[in-house]
Parts: sequence; C-alpha cells; structure tokens
Amino acid sequence: MHKLQSLYRLPNDWDDQINSSELKLNLNTTINYLGSRIKKNKLIYPPIQHVYRAFNLCRFSDTNLVIFGQDPYHQNAVANGLAFAVNGGVRIPPSLKNIYKEIKNDIGFIINDSGNLDEWAKQGVLLLNSSLTVEDSSPGSHSKIGWDNLIDLVISKLSKKGNVIFLLWGAEAISKKILIDEDLNHVLTAPHPSPLSAYRGFFGCGHFSKANEILLKNNKMSISW
Repeated sequence: MHKLQSLYRLPNDWDDQINSSELKLNLNTTINYLGSRIKKNKLIYPPIQHVYRAFNLCRFSDTNLVIFGQDPYHQNAVANGLAFAVNGGVRIPPSLKNIYKEIKNDIGFIINDSGNLDEWAKQGVLLLNSSLTVEDSSPGSHSKIGWDNLIDLVISKLSKKGNVIFLLWGAEAISKKILIDEDLNHVLTAPHPSPLSAYRGFFGCGHFSKANEILLKNNKMSISW
C-alpha cells in the first residue's frame, strides 16, 4: 500500500490547488479499491508511479489547454499516464492516428510522428484521462471507482483559473462541459477521434488551428502540434 499512499498528493503546484486532505476526501474509496485489486494480483495500468504523469509534465500554472481521453490503454507496457499517448516504440493507436491526420489536414503538417506526447504536455497541454487506471485486458474496469471525483475537481479548478481551452471529444468528455465557466474559458467540442466516430465530425473540426488562434489572441505561445 505504500506506493498507493503517493496518490494522496498531486505533483508540482497542483498540490497547492488540491491539497492532500481534499484528495483523501475524494479518493479514499478509489485508492482502497486499487489496493484490494493489487492484493488479488491484478495488473493495473499505467504503473502507480505514472498515474499522475499528466500533472507531473504539465503544471497547473502552465496549463493552457486540456484534452480529454477515456481509459488508459489496457495492454501491458502501453499506457504511460497521458491521454491518447503511448510509450516510445509502441505502435500508434487508431485514435491518435486520426488526431495526427486531423492536425495535418488542419494546419498542413505534423511535427510529431510517434505516440509519445510528452512535448505537448511540456507546452501546457494537460492530457487527462477521465479514468486514471485500468486493469489488464479489461477496458472500462476502473471507470466507476471514483476517479471522476478528482477529474471534476481538476476541471473546476482550471475553470476558475480562466483562459483555458478545453477540447472535448466524444460524449463522455462533452458531459464535463457543465463544470466549465464558458464566460472565462474556451470550449471546443467534436465527436471522438476513434475510427468508429471520427468521420462524424472530428475530421474537419479544425480544433488545433482554432486553439492556436485563441492562444495567440491571449498573448500566449501557440502549440507546436
């Protein structure tokens, strides 16, 4: 359980926004559940030390844009704590392929050609999954264990900060729109980039150029997609 205790504190300046007592109040049931599954020798992804990797790479004060994913990937050595991203050397998943396709169509080129999205995170893009863990070969297995309490807190804190761009793709992500003050922030919605839905409006959404236009208008650096 000692590794799980680390989940009661967010890294960097996130801890100033959501302190350990607030996390414990919201995540006690979640962390206890994780402990019970680990005791049953269930494999959980990403590894516990990478569960908060999105917050490690993108500080609260630096977050200018949020992209929501769903579950972490449920295959061994694939999930790395960033939504849509995979570890270096891993084949690019279909949804990320479609994201790259839309970037190229939208702005004319792509800079990144791997599944590693660390550079996006370091530019102020919070790549946030709606569920931060999953069990091996069991998609959606941790979608109801309470991670939404933390995710909703994060969204609310960022909404109050203001001037944050939220890219909400798919019904699950769009459902979080109710937590965002659209007078203070920018919300762009589209279908999910999954092959099942990308052709219903994700392709052609132009979110990447639109986000950069908003950033430049607010005197911030555009994202090198």
